Amino acid sequence: MSDINEMNVGSRWYVAHTYSGYENKVKANLEKIVENRQLTHLIFDVRIPIETVIEKNGDKEKEVENKIFPGYVLIKMIMTDESWHAVRNITGVTGFVGPGSRPTPLSDQEVENLNIEEKKIQLSYAAGDNVIVCAGLFEGYEGVVQAISDDLKKVTILVKKGRRDMPVELEIEKVKLVSKK
Repeated sequence: MSDINEMNVGSRWYVAHTYSGYENKVKANLEKIVENRQLTHLIFDVRIPIETVIEKNGDKEKEVENKIFPGYVLIKMIMTDESWHAVRNITGVTGFVGPGSRPTPLSDQEVENLNIEEKKIQLSYAAGDNVIVCAGLFEGYEGVVQAISDDLKKVTILVKKGRRDMPVELEIEKVKLVSKK
């Protein structure tokens, strides 16, 4: 398996196939191995995608956690011989998802669709700041930030259009802070 070091593409999400029902044991054992062998520089996160469902039985409600992908564990790691062997030799792991014995990392789009990694967005502006629109219909216009959506995807700014202020909702990427002089 020495060609694994050559295919190293940095920290990525990989999918390990497990025996059905062994997902939690694999996760616990892998976390223990990472701690004991000091592999925190290679293996960063282990997840079992679950969804919480409310089951109703007459007038009784019960929250139940269902595995979205039974038999699979998601692992964020740097693929090296050492990390490959650490995961592959855990009881209950049958291998990695990928052609033959070559693990294939999840694409950025797949990671985004699975919603397993939260992107932390840090904005350079807040409500009340002067900004300039850098793309779209209002490109070049300046305005004042009125509101920022809770999901940090949209921003509402007041743009001066003639004698009036007009509220405009734009994507976060289309607005930047006006540099202070």
